Amino acid sequence: MSTAFRESLIEDLVLGNTMRSTRSGPEETPHWKEIEMNLSDTQRIRILTVQRAVVYDCDPDRAERVAEVLKEVDLEPLLIDHDALMRAVIQSPMTPPALLIGDPGECDWVELGRALREQLGDVPVVSYGSSAVANQLIEAIGAARVRRLPFPFQHTALAAALRVPVQATLEETGSNVCMPAGNSPAMKYVTRLIRQVAAHDSSVLILGESGTGKELAARAVHDASPRRQRPFVAINCGAIPAELLESELFGHEKGAFTGAIAARKGRFEIAEGGTLFLDEIGDMSLPMQVKLLRVLQERVFERVGSHTPIRCNVRIIAATHRNLEEAIERGTFREDLFYRLNVFPIEMPPLRARIEDLPLLVRVLSERNVVEGRGKVELTQRALKVLSHYPWPGNVRELGNLIERMSILCPNRRVDVADLPPKYRPAALLAELDLDSVQESDVSELADFGQEESFELDDREVMSLLTESHSSDALAQLPPDGIDLRDHLFTIERDLIQQALNRAGGTVAHAARLLKLRRTTLVEKLRKFQMLNETAASEV
Repeated sequence: MSTAFRESLIEDLVLGNTMRSTRSGPEETPHWKEIEMNLSDTQRIRILTVQRAVVYDCDPDRAERVAEVLKEVDLEPLLIDHDALMRAVIQSPMTPPALLIGDPGECDWVELGRALREQLGDVPVVSYGSSAVANQLIEAIGAARVRRLPFPFQHTALAAALRVPVQATLEETGSNVCMPAGNSPAMKYVTRLIRQVAAHDSSVLILGESGTGKELAARAVHDASPRRQRPFVAINCGAIPAELLESELFGHEKGAFTGAIAARKGRFEIAEGGTLFLDEIGDMSLPMQVKLLRVLQERVFERVGSHTPIRCNVRIIAATHRNLEEAIERGTFREDLFYRLNVFPIEMPPLRARIEDLPLLVRVLSERNVVEGRGKVELTQRALKVLSHYPWPGNVRELGNLIERMSILCPNRRVDVADLPPKYRPAALLAELDLDSVQESDVSELADFGQEESFELDDREVMSLLTESHSSDALAQLPPDGIDLRDHLFTIERDLIQQALNRAGGTVAHAARLLKLRRTTLVEKLRKFQMLNETAASEV
């Protein structure tokens, strides 16, 4: 096969000008990689900018009739009749809007099935040929993806069939996707948006303050999409110097710059067929924005140090904590790039706007710490009430850091207000909140770690407590032979604590007020006197 015929064939294939038969023997079967080398850059860009609904059928008359129906639903047909041409469609960077299969002839079902699950995972598949072909398709990609239509069919039936894959994608992923945690109305809305956009290849722009879980949302979009079996590649555009970002995104050739001792793939190549997550896109320099815009428009890029165009098939998800519309007014962000990225915006709410999710987030983060080998943390209702009044400038990331710290300081027990770092429990807030009215189910696990105070009463404090007693017999007379003061004070202190507990009905908080002690200090003394279990049992 001549070079001129190869170029004509591939151009006709992608642009949909004619239907050719290539059944002239195995030696003449074209291969996409070989054909691509013979195309000029202009021809490649033309290929990358045209889409056609693919009709794969060895019956040319039937294929032509299907093409007429496609035109009635505003889809331009691309007719193919050979597995080599189907292979070219699979490897093309542009995803066809639909694939209709009649009689594929000598088809490699293994290769076709893999392509329909991966590269063409979001393409509607309609089988209008024999039952044997439909059964082969179902075996290759599952019944949820295949819609059978008896030939001939009307354009209304075809239009309904082409909506099936979106529903199938949502059903296939189901509950296997790790969505951002939260039961608040704001997070339920975010989850609904993620599931709606996942089945499509539209660009997504995730907005929100730092620490709200933008990357988690991006991963959820990828995991719920047909691209979930392909790579998810993330890059922080603000963390990489502008002069190195181009190489990170597009790769470089050997010798392209000082230190480039070998060729290296960029993130676009690594993410081929999957999702590329551009975090902190608002921090990208203007020259780099221009280069990124060109790639998003043409789906073609060049490695640093090379002039060979490389096609790419990736889904773009971008995120930023900045207000891009204000950045456009300041001239620091390109307006055309903003509209290219902002096809489907998702705004992540700050934690203070969904504070009702705090208990659930604490549980999820605590379970994550257990998986990572740290202790389990459970907050008391008092601690949760105090934390719910904190503004959380660092959002869920700050909460995660706090739970990790508590899992180290207070492992495998409940954390009370006194255990929290001072910034989370300012005195003014504690005075304002009525924490004594908050009922706790169990106080046996409370302790006051991190407080630099002695849990021992000195002799003067004990004598002060004794002299405040209303009983005239509270102090015993000093025996002629003297006494062991430490043992005596130990006994007196224990008896006073027991009396306070009896008077308070076994409630530690009330007993602590009678003894003018901090609640957590009294808990430590209960441990010292081995009274904790008895007290906890009486409270329960």
